[in-house]
Amino acid sequence: MCYGYDGMAALRRSVIDRRGLLRGSMAAMAGVGLATAGMGATAAVAAPDHGTGPGPGHGPGPAGRRRVPPGLISIQLWTVRDALNGEPGYDATLRHLARIGYPKVELALGYFGRNAAQLRRFLDSICLKASSSHDGISADPAALREKIRNAVTLGQKFMVVPYLYSENADDWKRWAEQMNVEAAAAARAGLRYGYHNHAHEFTIDLGAGRTPWDVLTEELDPRLVHLEIDIYWAVTGGIESGDGVADPEGFTLDVIRAAPQRVLQYHVKDRHAADGDMADLGTGMIDFGRIFRKHSVLEYIVENDTPDVTPQQTAQVGYRYLRDLRY
Repeated sequence: MCYGYDGMAALRRSVIDRRGLLRGSMAAMAGVGLATAGMGATAAVAAPDHGTGPGPGHGPGPAGRRRVPPGLISIQLWTVRDALNGEPGYDATLRHLARIGYPKVELALGYFGRNAAQLRRFLDSICLKASSSHDGISADPAALREKIRNAVTLGQKFMVVPYLYSENADDWKRWAEQMNVEAAAAARAGLRYGYHNHAHEFTIDLGAGRTPWDVLTEELDPRLVHLEIDIYWAVTGGIESGDGVADPEGFTLDVIRAAPQRVLQYHVKDRHAADGDMADLGTGMIDFGRIFRKHSVLEYIVENDTPDVTPQQTAQVGYRYLRDLRY
């Protein structure tokens, strides 16, 4: 799975007093004392926009001539976790990503011995930006303040909840309520707050045919919370649920169109046709161009949880695929 958090642990954390978290979120901004330049609360709570025309950085050129703007390409560091934790190590791996051409990364797995300010200086020195991160729901107001403070220090635009799991509708409602509270605090710091899907949000039956995705998209405040659609997992969820077997890309586009929340980020991850496993970009069955033509986003984030050869090669193949893709 993508880098995330254990669903039951998140459920245990969710029993904290919501009023305490709300009070803490109001105080969080006093501790941060900053708003990211150009990313004030007005931008963060813009009304939903599911238009199918060209998005930021896309020209209105004819079909087949559009491309992913290089400045919107990123990579989720979970993809290269083995290289981060082993050889060649964190610093060398990040330098490798910068040499490939990535302008930014989505953080995961912590700061590897640095604090946020130290990591920011290192990333600046190699011309990489940490524009997004995967962070679980905060355990208490102090953790929320620290999470927001770190994101602002790093210069992030986004923070995303990467994983939740339950077969109980009340858990999903509770988590959505907490995410709305956290998102309001994030917006006051100039940050956009999102949720990242897996397949189970589309396949678990919570009763009466309702799924976790139904609950989340009903309960998450679209003025505050956006969606980071993992295309592989949406396609897989459509196939496993039966609703997207004939047209998995169409199922994914329906998910995007139907959600009240804005889809601002993609995880771009391919799928082997034979066995359904994850694949390096361009080697699988997903027609990304079809999806990109219909809905543009602010970040196209390369990911493969199980690199086909090495993490470094997967990163390079993914970057080149997005740079070369015309749709």
